[in-house]
Amino acid sequence: MPRKESPFPQHLDAAPPGFPSTVRWVGETTWSNFVHAASARLTGAKRSGDGAPVNILVISGGGSGAAFGAGVLIGWNGTGRRPPFQIVTGVSGGALIAPLAFLGAKWDGELRKAFSGERSRGLMQARSFGWLGSLFSISAFRGEPLENLVNGFVTDDLLRAVAAEAKKGRLLLVATTNLDTEQLVVWNMGAIAMRGGAAARTLFRNVLVASASVPGVFPPVLIRVESAGKMFDEMHVDGGTTAPFLFAPEMVSIMPVTLASLHGGNIYVIVNGQLRDADKTTPMRAVSIVKRSVAAGLNSDIRARVELAYTFAKKQTMRLQITEVPAAYPLPSPLDMNPSSMQALFEYGERCAADGQIWSDAVDVLDAVAQQGTLRPGGLVPCPADEIVVASHGTQARKPSDEHPAIDP
Repeated sequence: MPRKESPFPQHLDAAPPGFPSTVRWVGETTWSNFVHAASARLTGAKRSGDGAPVNILVISGGGSGAAFGAGVLIGWNGTGRRPPFQIVTGVSGGALIAPLAFLGAKWDGELRKAFSGERSRGLMQARSFGWLGSLFSISAFRGEPLENLVNGFVTDDLLRAVAAEAKKGRLLLVATTNLDTEQLVVWNMGAIAMRGGAAARTLFRNVLVASASVPGVFPPVLIRVESAGKMFDEMHVDGGTTAPFLFAPEMVSIMPVTLASLHGGNIYVIVNGQLRDADKTTPMRAVSIVKRSVAAGLNSDIRARVELAYTFAKKQTMRLQITEVPAAYPLPSPLDMNPSSMQALFEYGERCAADGQIWSDAVDVLDAVAQQGTLRPGGLVPCPADEIVVASHGTQARKPSDEHPAIDP
């Protein structure tokens, strides 16, 4: 893939041509800089909700697991209790959900079409000559199907709708990873949309595709930027490479001040996966050992981020609620884009949310994760909140409704 190499000392103040540097934030930050930057934006976010407590929606990565989050949002809306969100963030598969969640229930039809399995067929198209060909290419699978999926809902109408909401002060944030600098990059998608025109749609689409492009699986996305009059290309990949979900920098846990605009607010975190895999014997094969080791590292990182979010929420006097796919659910691989698997996961999230059994307190979730670990063969898969009640308090969950199918793992 030909590219213009980056002059590294200039990457911090670089921005896509025609866009202000404020469309993104690069790398780590100090707590004082974070407070300075966040204060102004949070004031606008709170104003957009007419002064009511701020609601923040955080959507994690998870590949095909994004079907769970999409189902949760649609089922939640059906209860009449899904609130408007002043801030929405997304990473990887969650980044693809984020714009539609940001725009609210009127866009649930697009959310359903994109993530219930209808459009996932053919998403994983291997390159010529199979894995041998991928060794000499930039990815194992072609990037065009992912681009087509994103193009299917990133329309001019969507950009205009995002821009209109951003002008009210609401924030839509998506994360990618700059491989050249190994840093997280946070994109202000509302600011991009407000730029308007073909350039805005191209950048908006490229950021979403990059955030969902698992390294080695899908091709990286080159984003042309400019600094001091010089043009160069940055290589961006899956935001989940550096952050399983986008919430706040790690230094917020020691931040000595609070943000008044957040007091009394709510944070909802959708984990499109599991905080811990079920216990099972690992086969004595290299692929199995590597796969299990990677999963252990990723799950540990997500749990650490949940703990960070809880610490931040307590300091800001906010309420943090979390949902995840229970260990009892036989979750397929994140790269399993089989329409039937995604549809089943979508419907599971939708049913549980419609039944009011989706959200749990962060402490209960972490307590339950420490105790769970085994599948219940042939049993009914409990909804996330039911699973937490049983694991963390040792009480009997309510009897699952007939809509919850028996799963034979």
